[in-house]
Amino acid sequence: MREAAVESLEQRLLRTVGDNDIFRPQDVGKQGISRTSLKRLHEQGLVERVGRGLYRVAFSGISEYQSFIEATKRVPRSVVCLLSALRFHELTTQNPSSVWLAIDRKAWLPRTDGPPLQVVRFSGRALTEGVEAHVLGSTEVRIYSPAKTVADCFKYRNKIGLDVALEALKDCVEKKRASYDEIWKYAKICRVSNVIRPYLESLG
Repeated sequence: MREAAVESLEQRLLRTVGDNDIFRPQDVGKQGISRTSLKRLHEQGLVERVGRGLYRVAFSGISEYQSFIEATKRVPRSVVCLLSALRFHELTTQNPSSVWLAIDRKAWLPRTDGPPLQVVRFSGRALTEGVEAHVLGSTEVRIYSPAKTVADCFKYRNKIGLDVALEALKDCVEKKRASYDEIWKYAKICRVSNVIRPYLESLG
């Protein structure tokens, strides 16, 4: 009887979160999976703890973007940006060891014990414009668009390197991930239009 009950609980968990997603206790609580039940599944090796308050189904496939999922679950109102967004959009040869996140200038940053984070504080339209929603596993992750990310790279060129920003701009144009007008729009929002203009014109 006990084995059947555990199997049913595991099946319910899989239906709720899928087999390739990271979840928090509150995500599954609405489906009747209590913290006590979750603890029991963990003790039986059916659930793995991947960080403080974060779990995944054991032996599940690991998403290529697992670190994005973990980071954005820990910092829910964040947006994946800069090097991490470039990597997602395949606009760089860089492979950052940290997840780059943008948060509001006044936002509180929770303490995390998961993948290392590089947090950049944005404000106004620089924070809210150009945000795309991508479903990774079964989690919606907010990531800046290619054009917005290129503009951000020029804004933070002293932090990530001008060579990275130039590579991103060149790839974005050549791979047709964004139009000149889109890049110019976000360059003005990020207040780097004078900086990016000669490089953009050279590609025209």
